Amino acid sequence: MDREAELNFLERKYSEPGPQLLVIYGRRRVGKTSLIKKFLEGKQGFYLMCTKDSMRDNVNELKRRLAAMLGKEYLASIDARSIGDALSILAKEAGGQRLIVALDEFPYLIELDPGVTSNLQRAWDEDLNSTSTFLILCGSSVGMMEREVLGARSPLYGRRTGAWEVAPFQPEDLPKMFPRTTAEDTIKIWAVFGGTPFYLSQVDQHASVEENIKRKVLTKGEVLYAEPLILLREEFREPAVYLQVLKHISLGYVSLGELSEVTGLDRGNLSKYLSVLESTKIVRHVLPLGQRKRGHYMIEDPFFCFWFRFVYPNISDLELGLADEVMSKIGERLSHHYGEMFHRAVLHLIRKGVVPLPFRLSEVGVWWHKGVEIDAVGKGESGQLLFCECKWEDGVDPWRLARALREKADYFLGARRATGSGSYDGAVEGKPEARAGTGGATGKKAGSPERVYCLFAKSFRDRPAPADGTPEGLGDVRLFDMADLGRLGLA
Repeated sequence: MDREAELNFLERKYSEPGPQLLVIYGRRRVGKTSLIKKFLEGKQGFYLMCTKDSMRDNVNELKRRLAAMLGKEYLASIDARSIGDALSILAKEAGGQRLIVALDEFPYLIELDPGVTSNLQRAWDEDLNSTSTFLILCGSSVGMMEREVLGARSPLYGRRTGAWEVAPFQPEDLPKMFPRTTAEDTIKIWAVFGGTPFYLSQVDQHASVEENIKRKVLTKGEVLYAEPLILLREEFREPAVYLQVLKHISLGYVSLGELSEVTGLDRGNLSKYLSVLESTKIVRHVLPLGQRKRGHYMIEDPFFCFWFRFVYPNISDLELGLADEVMSKIGERLSHHYGEMFHRAVLHLIRKGVVPLPFRLSEVGVWWHKGVEIDAVGKGESGQLLFCECKWEDGVDPWRLARALREKADYFLGARRATGSGSYDGAVEGKPEARAGTGGATGKKAGSPERVYCLFAKSFRDRPAPADGTPEGLGDVRLFDMADLGRLGLA
């Protein structure tokens, strides 16, 4: 799996003189261990997976690894009662060598002894800081790594020389792994398996996405069949509560009030569970663009979203080996799931700047108000406005969709003024307030800033040919089908 940016970062830090204390963190299965082991190739150092057994066992194993690396067997029996003590031995015995020590699942040590970070701080300040030691602290508990290692209250704050969150792959990364796929299949694979390298490694490139779903996810005994369930049991103390919360988010109960009512949890306790899920990047709280309230929760990881929608509710049938029957049952809803993930993929491409626009965006997000939803709204650096609509359909009528989107854009500006949440109208840029009525074929109100509309679909019917130098024959409307998205990096 391609981790070129991460490897370049590690190599760059390795080439810098002096000691290095790097923090590498990210969700489970995202590829941190493989990344570190790849980086270690051809270098002097070692990788150590910390355990939950006892601090003494971890310290003894660290001493054994240090003794083997330095070729000094007596170090394995030297008195060292903490991780910091063992690393201080390294500082005294290394003799100026550039040695790598990678401690994986460092949060396990914090759970065993919350004082381990203070102990390590002392070893760093007194001994390691004057050596060429290259120390990597790695962990899968994102919240704990951010709080106990990277946070301002951590004893290690100010000691790290670099940090990198290893994130899941995005849709545009998948064609490197699946070079024969179309843009449509890229989105479908990402919609089901997400961007976690381990999950993607299970995909059979010679089978359809639907066949992969049946064989790799819906079939009892396969590694992905119960993956979210196993992860929740390993990661959280009350997995049953988290299961209930995630199940109901997948069913459409997305506000704090709705979730509190359906789960029976009071809002205070529920907020704590949701905060933990957010810290592990499983759940995300989304706000309408420009708003500070009225947000909702969504399952951020596509595979978890798929699993809770289609596997968990059908687990009884799947336990009986009825994968074919469940596949038939979920067929119609699967298209809706693809559509939602298509929207997320498009929003990501817009944020990344991949979608060609006549202006640079200063902000972009989703927006909804009283039943009206716009898939993406963006504001340009000079006040221009972008409105986008996504349809996971073939043969979409661009004229009809463009009219509907223009009406939503007018509603958006009106709602912003009515709620006093800040106007995106031309008055913000020192222009006169927009008056009632439309400004001609573009649907732009008089005095309003420039608007651009983008429509995304699997395919369009009666797609107009470009005219007069415009991207399409629809004036301020730009169309993107699967062929276009393929050229933008999805195939």
